[in-house]
Amino acid sequence: MKWLAYAIATVIATWAVVGLLMHLGMQRHAMLDFDPDIPDARPGERMAAAIAAVMEHELDSVTGWRPNDFFLWGPGLSADNNANRQLGIILAVRETTRVLKDHLTKVSSDQYDPVLVDADTMFRNDAEKLWFPSAESRFKRGVADLKSYIAGLHENPPRSKPLNRRNIELIRLFQAWSDMLGDAHSSLYRDDVGLLHTDDVFYHAQGVAHVMYHVLRAVHAEYQGGFQNRPILDTLVEECAAALYQAATLKPLVVLDGGPASIFANHRRNLDAYVNEARQKMYSIREELEK
Repeated sequence: MKWLAYAIATVIATWAVVGLLMHLGMQRHAMLDFDPDIPDARPGERMAAAIAAVMEHELDSVTGWRPNDFFLWGPGLSADNNANRQLGIILAVRETTRVLKDHLTKVSSDQYDPVLVDADTMFRNDAEKLWFPSAESRFKRGVADLKSYIAGLHENPPRSKPLNRRNIELIRLFQAWSDMLGDAHSSLYRDDVGLLHTDDVFYHAQGVAHVMYHVLRAVHAEYQGGFQNRPILDTLVEECAAALYQAATLKPLVVLDGGPASIFANHRRNLDAYVNEARQKMYSIREELEK
């Protein structure tokens, strides 16, 4: 029976090594090198570039878009951490693109920017659809639309609609983000999340925070002129971005779900602390913008 013991030991060792490699791969993948300080950027360019960079990073990574992969790698079974993270990413990308289209580049009876309309439509395709059409093809078209929008801002006259940079419209973005963080908080703080699903809600919330962190930095650069002589807004945005960064990059080797008196960590609650901190800062940012 020695062969059976060796076989079991080999399987366990292989599982452990593969798990460690996947952990390190996700840890590295969570780091996106995006700089919102774009020289000679037009109003709206930084924000559109941030959304495009986030999606392009997911689509062009080694493993690519995971939620519509072979079922063993999808959001319902086995190596599903990045799949659930990407589902959180696309949720935040959809809402952020919608606000960019509906409010930040449009006032009252103005027409929608047609390229942003198409980008919004592309990102709303089924994230778990394998083909006819595939999620990747639609999302890549959404990224291409954002790049076309940026190119249109540089034309003379501009083909794309720039940010209106009105505080009343910017408040709508923070409202949408606060709502998403509130939903993430609810999922992370629940007591009835099963053992097999605790990592699902952890990585889904992390994907939402990942998008907000990078776009918030772009928004800060976009509206820097309006924040002049209001240092409290700079402070609040920086503190909010710091909380979102911690939420987006927190990566335990195994997501544990220990109780309040347990010796084991409860990683959902740990992540929720950063999510709730960012949410509270957004409430304060909205209050300042309303003044």
